[in-house]
Amino acid sequence: MTDTQARIVIIGGGAIGCAIAYHLARAGQRDVLLLEKAQLTHGSTWHAAGLVGQLRSKRNLTRLMQDSVAEFDRLEAESGQAIEWRKCGSLRIASSDERMAEIRRSLTQAKGFGFEAHEISAAEAKARFPFMTTDGVVGAAWIPSDGYIDPYGLTQAFAAVARRGGVRIQEGVLVTGFEKQGRRVTSVLTGHGRIRCEIVVNCAGIWAKRVGELAGVAIAAGAVEHQYMVTEKKLDLPKDLPTFRDPDRIFYLKPDVRAFAIGGWEKGAPACWQGGVPFDFGRELFASDFERFEPIALGAAERLPVLNDVGIQTLINGPIPVSADGEPVMGLAPELDNFFVACGFTAGIAASGGAGLAMANWILEGDPGMDLWPFDIRRFARQQANRRYLAERSSESYGNYYSIHWPVEELTSARGARRSPLYDTLKARGAVYGSKAGWERPNWFRLPGSPAEERPSFLQRPGWFEAVAAEHRAVRERVALIDLTSFSKFELAGSGAFTALQRIVANDLDRPVGSCVYTQCCNEQGGIEADLTVMRLAEERFYIVTGSQFGTRDAGWLRRHLPDGLELREVTGALAVIDLVGPKAREVLAAVSDEDVSDAALLYLTGREMEIGLGRAFAARIGYIGELGYELHVPVEHAAHVYEQLRQAGEPFGIADAGYRAVDTLRLEKGYVYWSSEVSPEIDPFSAGLGFAVALDKGPFIGRDALLRIREQGPARRLITLGIDGFAPLVGGEVVLLDGRPVGSTTSAGFGHTVGHTVAFAFLPAALAKEERFEIEAYGQRWPAWRGRRALYDPKGERLRG
Repeated sequence: MTDTQARIVIIGGGAIGCAIAYHLARAGQRDVLLLEKAQLTHGSTWHAAGLVGQLRSKRNLTRLMQDSVAEFDRLEAESGQAIEWRKCGSLRIASSDERMAEIRRSLTQAKGFGFEAHEISAAEAKARFPFMTTDGVVGAAWIPSDGYIDPYGLTQAFAAVARRGGVRIQEGVLVTGFEKQGRRVTSVLTGHGRIRCEIVVNCAGIWAKRVGELAGVAIAAGAVEHQYMVTEKKLDLPKDLPTFRDPDRIFYLKPDVRAFAIGGWEKGAPACWQGGVPFDFGRELFASDFERFEPIALGAAERLPVLNDVGIQTLINGPIPVSADGEPVMGLAPELDNFFVACGFTAGIAASGGAGLAMANWILEGDPGMDLWPFDIRRFARQQANRRYLAERSSESYGNYYSIHWPVEELTSARGARRSPLYDTLKARGAVYGSKAGWERPNWFRLPGSPAEERPSFLQRPGWFEAVAAEHRAVRERVALIDLTSFSKFELAGSGAFTALQRIVANDLDRPVGSCVYTQCCNEQGGIEADLTVMRLAEERFYIVTGSQFGTRDAGWLRRHLPDGLELREVTGALAVIDLVGPKAREVLAAVSDEDVSDAALLYLTGREMEIGLGRAFAARIGYIGELGYELHVPVEHAAHVYEQLRQAGEPFGIADAGYRAVDTLRLEKGYVYWSSEVSPEIDPFSAGLGFAVALDKGPFIGRDALLRIREQGPARRLITLGIDGFAPLVGGEVVLLDGRPVGSTTSAGFGHTVGHTVAFAFLPAALAKEERFEIEAYGQRWPAWRGRRALYDPKGERLRG
């Protein structure tokens, strides 16, 4: 190959790369070139086990897997290639009440998705899988449309259809670099020459991080050693024997030819090649490590007594991709405008068909066809691609694959790299920290003599319930300090900054200097791509604040739409943020500042620079709580002093510290949305009750035409607030029923400590949004729910304007 060209270049010939090529060909794309450095499947695909499980915690993730199954159902006939797709169903058994609660939660969610899945008894599970013992089995989940497939045959089938559709596939071609112009890749460099291109898709599997680094793209995905065994071929297996998972004994199983293939997810599996996977590693395996595999083998033998009479034929140990949170990494890289990524697929065979379709849509239409935020590359901060961070976190995520996944669980590895200047001070005051985008953030605070603990639960009140209730009450009744330093923060300044931002955001920024504007960035369909606060510091200088985990995504969206000559500058690490909030907040602020902080001098939705003690801050009268409050954006060198001054001044008022779990309970009572829960690229502002933040009369902006149509026609669905008497163990994702039939799902839920009952948000079809009585189902139980006002607490907003 000498210098050549292709419109779309796909890097990597595993199941994911070939699936994308297949879907591009089906979409009529002919100028597509797939490059594989060795031969097709020569990464992790060739030694994958090939189980196909569809049910995930969110609707769209389940849809992705369902799309794969739909592809598998037709692919053999379409390609003429044997793929050995066995749609035999799957069993997942529970050996504890906690595991059964987790399974029941997922089954209830499946009901909301319209996905067929059933709870069955231990005896019914044994009837489907007679090799198991029912000792200690509480129950099981049965999913009839799951199964297993041959990874090699599947990949070759995708490739065959892609070739027939005009896709060129070149094996033995190593990518060595890229040429770029501005925010675009113009050429892919290989050992065989230069390939000019318009779009690059990095599907390099365990090498994807290294390929990304060649392009200046940070990818938080590495590789971990994964083992599975194949037994001796001595078993007589029914043709319809399902796949089998016993997560409490950390193993999975698929039937093989007169044998079982059994693998698992043990703690402490080593990450591979911390410095990067060598490009010369090919169709190879590591030495078997039976000592590390022993817990899986022993657990399997306990559950399947027949294994005591059948030996191990082989133990396979190979690298598999694992991201920093265990989920795939997909989408358009934030650093470049034409570099797509699809990697980190621990369950890549099961996901391949759906991922290929979503990526083809993303490449050709600019949208995957569904909200895939839990898989989106932009969910990670750049720091999370740090090699040592990734080695620790990918190993933990791998080991947690079959752990019970509690609500708001926290990972424990790779912690402490990003800290607020208040970290040690708050830790000494009892802060229990969680992690978001690599930041340490106080979730809640231990109180002297309190039995509160970091103990999650499915059905009962979590261990921190009373501690969070105390923080909640302090905010509502007195005054509290909340460390919001992990907020992502940016500045945009220069000639044309106002005009550029005015075209990107939906609200009107044509307001006086010192104004704070809550707004969304919408896509051309009217969906919400970002949820921001924009503060006007000068005529052509703006300060932009978004959530901790959304900085990469939101900055990428802004940069992609800014004209040449304007640079968005990140200032996250330069400024701490201390939220002073509660009915006594003004009195505390007045005690530490010589400036006028009266309502007339510092109105709601305005901000200004002010001196606080011996330091300074930009004080913005905004918040996410629903009380009088001031977000104090403080240079890091002044943060500790400002906190001390506020804390001391607040002592006469009973000032408290509060964490993010209290913030969540407070915002639920106030009806405030959270991006990725209530709002997303699939949700428009009018559906979410955010029409007040849309200025359709200000002139052109991205999404305006779509929003005009939605306003005129009315949204198809609406966000409502539901009340549930007393405590109900709801966290979001539960199914909403009307007259016994599913009509929607909750997006967020929790206990409102001021209103005294559980609160949930849910999207419903617009025609049903005014109904009064519903039920919410979770864990196989139902709770009566009633529709309330959008804001159950202070619906007129008098408190935050006080």
